[in-house]
Amino acid sequence: MFLLQRVGRMDGGNQSGDSEFLLMGLSEIPEQQQILFWMFLSMYLVAVVGNVLIILAIGSDSRLHTPMYFFLANLSLTDLFFVTNTIPKMLVNLQSQNKAISYTGCLTQLYFLVSLVALDNLILAAMAYDRYVAICHPLHYVTAMSPQLCILLLILCWALSILYGLIHTLLMTRVTFCGSRKIHYIFCEMYVLLRLACSNTQINHMVLIATGCFIFLTPLGFMIMSYVRIVRAILRIPSATGKYKTFSTCASHLAVVSLFYGTLGMVYLQPLHTYSMKDSVATVMYAVVTPMMNPFIYSLRNKDMHGALGRFLLGKAFQRST
Repeated sequence: MFLLQRVGRMDGGNQSGDSEFLLMGLSEIPEQQQILFWMFLSMYLVAVVGNVLIILAIGSDSRLHTPMYFFLANLSLTDLFFVTNTIPKMLVNLQSQNKAISYTGCLTQLYFLVSLVALDNLILAAMAYDRYVAICHPLHYVTAMSPQLCILLLILCWALSILYGLIHTLLMTRVTFCGSRKIHYIFCEMYVLLRLACSNTQINHMVLIATGCFIFLTPLGFMIMSYVRIVRAILRIPSATGKYKTFSTCASHLAVVSLFYGTLGMVYLQPLHTYSMKDSVATVMYAVVTPMMNPFIYSLRNKDMHGALGRFLLGKAFQRST
């Protein structure tokens, strides 16, 4: 509420209440827009159904009420919010001649985008810690990963991500925009808005670098250290079967981390002045493809998840038949 009030008070010049941006998307050709509409609608539905099934399966099966699946359910919830924040507006734009998004709507979208990306990252770090304790200190796992600690870690993840989003969105309200307001992108994104600015954005850049190093590079460094120790512990296991079984418990998480940081790095590990339309493909990867793929990665070779999904779906089918 405070954020929207702050935005609403920006009533000077080009920051007036009736100011707006134009989300031009990936193409302005009608035939291509139709193809993109059906492609993104399909991806959105797959992402929503996949993540909702993960959440429901974990919630309904007491055997999955463990720290690893607790964090996985919250990761799926975050991904669900993430795709819903960006894709529906993009689908409307693809079917409409009016590509406008209000100034307030653009900053609101930016806030949730920034916050949810940070939350995804922090939850992945918490999951890495869970795998580290489970593999390197299995005898202390139950006490080390107590329900109270898991809830505390999740609250900390939410608090840091909310603060991160507020900082950058409030700083964006100080930026003045002039000239073309066309955003050749699928949503209101930090780098794109900074490129449209005609005021001094040095503070935004400094805070972006400082907070980005803390909220992204610190968890990434922690995850790398965790996996170095995990690999060492796995190598000490005498049997090949034991090595494979232990590694399989963290393989899905490692794949999701690689996909998340790989796509995110393609977009943000470059100077602002080099940011161009070609980076839209990478943005689609981390904004749409990653949330869509996460449920498949975690359920593809996970027998516990297979069983939970099967029991959940069979239970629903049985209820309908009776």
